[in-house]
Amino acid sequence: MAEPNREPTDDATDAGHLPVLVEQVLALLDPQPGQVVLDCTVGRGGHAQQILPRIGPEGRYIGLDLDAGNLDFCRPLLDVLPGQIDLVCRDFAEAPGVLAGLGVDAVDLLLADLGCSSNQIDDPMRGFSFTHEGPLDMRLDPGQSEAAADLVNRMDERDLADLIFRYGQERYSRKIARKIVEQRRQSPIQNTAQLAAICARSYGVAGKRQRIHPATRTFMALRIAVNDEIGRLERLLASLPRLVRPNGRAAIISFHSLEDRPVKHTFRDWAKQGMVELLTTKPVIASRAQRAANPRSRSAKLRAIRRLATPTSDSVPL
Repeated sequence: MAEPNREPTDDATDAGHLPVLVEQVLALLDPQPGQVVLDCTVGRGGHAQQILPRIGPEGRYIGLDLDAGNLDFCRPLLDVLPGQIDLVCRDFAEAPGVLAGLGVDAVDLLLADLGCSSNQIDDPMRGFSFTHEGPLDMRLDPGQSEAAADLVNRMDERDLADLIFRYGQERYSRKIARKIVEQRRQSPIQNTAQLAAICARSYGVAGKRQRIHPATRTFMALRIAVNDEIGRLERLLASLPRLVRPNGRAAIISFHSLEDRPVKHTFRDWAKQGMVELLTTKPVIASRAQRAANPRSRSAKLRAIRRLATPTSDSVPL
């Protein structure tokens, strides 16, 4: 069992995933005994294992995740910790309904870590990565109907190019889309290696001068589209004022500008309206030691707010 005064770290267990910015999250959320916590993305339970001892036996932890496998992994790890624990396989965009179903009107603390778990990225059968051949899947919820392969084999060339450019900010998007369409005329694109090879051919010799693999942005764009990541985030932000009670705190960890931008602007708008206090005037990033221990933390940005108990008169109703 973790001790309440244990020094927070980003230590890995056999979870196959290193939680990011653990120390910073704990400092900003400041979990206290008896509080109710909504963790929008349980993952492999790294943040939960540090939060639960701090809220203690009288606290309540509600954890959501689209991946039932993550929740199955976490249950035995978290069950030995104090507090009431509810693990629910649902989308965080549906958080208001989840809380209502549990009889909870609002929470004291909310955390959303928007990144994929490392175990998901590293599993070739999930199709998130081009480093190992696997099915072109990319679904966070394996029960979801449409996978990445369905998108690349169904969408017309222009729409596919627009998607890759919008979500991947890929300057070769039109060329990649054209080559995808050319390839699928011969046979459907079914695995990660096929798509990665198409991206590499689209870059040609220019790919050798790139700091990242030519497939990086296309894979990111498809993952975002398959899982409606931006739409889900927007729905979470829209419901957040109703989810967090007065004086409650919320923290969101993003991993790319398409996620960070709406979080930044929404938090700043709320602060201007007197709805919240900004706990972070600029994004909190990983320390040098954290980046060395977990390279995937390099792109993590943490922003946090405190909901004000008495909004100013010109603020919108919460």
